[in-house]
Formats: sequence, C-alpha cells, structure tokens
Amino acid sequence: MHPIAHAASRPDHPAVIMAGSGKQMTYGEMDDAANRFAHVLRAHGLAPDAAFAVLLENRIEYFALVWGSQRAGTLMVPISTRLTAPEISYILKDSGAKLLVTSHAFDEVMADIRKDCPDLTVLMTGDDGAESFDAALAAQPDGPIADQRAGANMLYSSGTTGRPKGIRPAPPENPDPQAMIPFLGLATMGAGMPTDGSMIYLSPAPLYHAAPLAWCSAAQRLGATLVVLEKFDPEGALAAIEKYKITDSQWVPTHFVRFLKLDPAIRTRYDLSSHKRALHAAAPCPVPIKQEMIEWWGPIVNEYYAGSEGIGMTMIHAADWLEHPGTVGKAIHGTLHICGPDGEEVGAGEDGLIYFENALLPTYHNDPEKTADAMHPRGWMTLGDIGHVDEDGYLFLTDRKSHMIISGGVNIYPQEIENLLVTHDKVMDAAVIGAPDPDLGEKVVAVVQPIDMAGAGEALEQELRDFLAPSLARIKMPRLFDFRPELPREANGKLYKRELRDEYAAKAQE
Repeated sequence: MHPIAHAASRPDHPAVIMAGSGKQMTYGEMDDAANRFAHVLRAHGLAPDAAFAVLLENRIEYFALVWGSQRAGTLMVPISTRLTAPEISYILKDSGAKLLVTSHAFDEVMADIRKDCPDLTVLMTGDDGAESFDAALAAQPDGPIADQRAGANMLYSSGTTGRPKGIRPAPPENPDPQAMIPFLGLATMGAGMPTDGSMIYLSPAPLYHAAPLAWCSAAQRLGATLVVLEKFDPEGALAAIEKYKITDSQWVPTHFVRFLKLDPAIRTRYDLSSHKRALHAAAPCPVPIKQEMIEWWGPIVNEYYAGSEGIGMTMIHAADWLEHPGTVGKAIHGTLHICGPDGEEVGAGEDGLIYFENALLPTYHNDPEKTADAMHPRGWMTLGDIGHVDEDGYLFLTDRKSHMIISGGVNIYPQEIENLLVTHDKVMDAAVIGAPDPDLGEKVVAVVQPIDMAGAGEALEQELRDFLAPSLARIKMPRLFDFRPELPREANGKLYKRELRDEYAAKAQE
C-alpha cells in the first residue's frame, strides 16, 4: 500500500483536492511530480539523509515534496508558517538544510532569511523566475531515480517552551520506500481507516504539523482522496464534509470549541451523514466539549494521544470514552509508564510523568542534553506530559510539566482551569499561565478571548469568577483576568504560552 502502487493501478483517482480552490491532483500526477522532485533533490546535491526545508501554506504542491523526499531518502523539515525570520533561520541552520521550498506568501520573512542564510538554495512555488519550483520540476524526468530509498520527516517542536527541537526519527527498519510502516497498522487497526481506497479524508490543519502530515500520508498509502482546507473555518469545514462526502477526518479540541460556538442554525445546515470517523488529539479535550460533539456527530469521535516524537500512542473510541469520560485511552503503540519525581512508577490514580517504552526511539537533533532529559534511566522516553492511569489501564492527561504553576508552594495545572473557561458561552478561547508574584512566587492569570470583545470588562470577569467558583479550589482561582481579541495559538491548536509568560515576566521587571 503506497502511492506508487495506486498510481499504477488507479492513476486517475484523485489523490488531493484543495477544498477552497477545488484544485485537484490525481495519483498519476502526484507520482510524476514526486519522481521529478526526487530528481530535483539529487540535482541539488541532496543525498540520502541530507535535509531540505519546506515553508509553505496549505497548497497542493506539498504532496509532491512529501512523496519525492520519501523516495529520495532525504529528511524533509516542515517549518511552521507562524515563526519569525530568526526562528526560521535557526531551524534552517540547525537542520543543515541545503534547500528551501517556499512561496511568495512568505516574502516578508524571506528577505531576512536570505541575508541570514546566504548560501541557501530557494525554490518558489507559484513563481516563473529563476527560482521557479515548477520550472525545476519540469526540467527533470518523470521516472524514478536510480537509488530510491525511504525518507523521513524531521519535525521541529513548536517552540512553546523554548527554542524548537529537531526530532530526528530512528532510521527505518526497511529502506524500501514501499515497505509497510508501523503507523499504517495504527491507522487501520487502531483508527479503523478503510483499506479499499474508498476513504475521503478531510485535513483541516496546517500540513507542516506532525499529525496532519502523518495522517494524510497514511491516508494516501491507503489510496484515499485527501480534501485539504487551505485554512480552518468552522462553517467551511462543515460545508466541505457535505460537499465532498467526507468519511474520515482529524481535529484538535480548539476546532471542536469553534464548531460549538457556531449558531445552531449553521451547525444543522449541513449534511454530515457520510462522516464515519473523526479523530482528535493535540491537547486534552474538555469533557463537556467532547460530550456535545458526540451528541451532535454521533459515536464517531475517537481520540488518541501521541507526539511528534512517535514514541507511543494511546487511543479510545467514542463508545468506550462515554464509559470512561476524560480518558485518552489505552496504549496501542509502546508501553506506558507513569513515574514520580524519583523515577519510580506510581500507583493507579496517581499523577506522574508519562513515559513510553519502545524499541525505536528518536533523538533531538544536535542536542544530546535534551535527549537525555527526556529519557528515563530504564530507557523509556517522555513527551513531558503529566497524567495518571486508572485501575483499568486508561490514561488521563493532567497537563504539560512545563505549564505547571507553583503558587504558594501548591502545584496548579492550568489545563483544568482552561477546560472550564472554554465551556462558558461568552468565551471563545482561554490560556492560563503563571506570572511572577512577590508573595506567592507565581500567581494564576487567565488570558481570555471573549466571543465579543465589546463585552469584556469587570462584569464579565465577575461572571467568570462566579462560573469557576463551584469547581475550583480558591488557590486555583485566577488572580487576574486579561481579555484579548486573540490568543497566540497555532493553527494546529498549540498555544504559545511561552509568549504570554515572557510578556508577564517582562512586566514584572518594569
């Protein structure tokens, strides 16, 4: 199961459809473009294990890059489109990328990147000049390169807790590009994706992120048609499900919150009957939010917990989740271990650092210290999340270790407060952080995006305090509410809490 095989057996079957523009690429066309791009990589001196970078908005060319790299044995480095020029330059240098594929959407940052990386080769999609990506492809043959081998993606963490970390995957067990990969088993046996080529898969998130990239790749290995949103819009996503008769999809909790804030008349306007499986992950989903989604979409809302590192995965289907609300499931890849501060495993129901035991583990590129920090003495690896396992083996997430607030000597996990806030009917989004405090060490601050900024102020603050009071201990109640029209959130759902913490730390020093 691989796009190469689907191109041979069903060359005219749509491989990708861009939801907004309607632009399509068949498996035959994608195979030709991937072969040409593999030749481009070799022509620019990229041998197996060499790195190239991608700075692109969601556009159809992404898949020629993915599958061209996958058969050239190279490391593709997708870069977040939200990053600044210095952050992008850091990733380019750290990864050793010899080539960058980008578009004119990033001309503003590219001016500084070119100055900072003068030897970098650049190819521009949608350009007809000397750096034209299309011209570079057209100049190459559409047949396979002579030395095909499996490539990989080297993803960089979002930088929410510091400088991005390059996650260098373990070498593939089989270098054949068409060899079966373990993730495909998780997609079919775990997520239930069909293997008969009938799947129509909706991807609403940025393709540079780990989850969309992995699930889209798995779907195309299975012969699916991908429908890609150029940018997430809640009503637009519902319209796409109806228009393209979507069967499978992948989301983050922020998407669900946006859906549920829609006017009921809009939510019920679209025919979603084709929709059979809806995966979600990236952050703990507030229990009331997920319950509402299951009531609306039916028992098709399935959840998993994993990370860009690929060290393990849990999964829970909707029916089981309803019996264990709040869980992210049982391990289906890797073995779970929950450990206390001393490194010893803790009992059922007790919070600790979540580790996965796995035979294949990644490393953090050029950073042995970060790799060592993520490792348990017994060879297990952590993503830095805190949680517990119940007596039945179901994992429950508490929060990120790096997000924990220590106020007056008490450990406070912001996720609990955020999950409550976003269920309020006047709140669109919320972030809870610890800000410096001379008495408590840190104070709890709630940064809230109201649905209507005109309603922000003392009255809304009091309403939110009254709303939280029955569910929160007094020590957890935010000392400060800060209302803003937008939070620094990635389109993939990741919240840039570091930006908020840095802002409040700087204010404390004024």
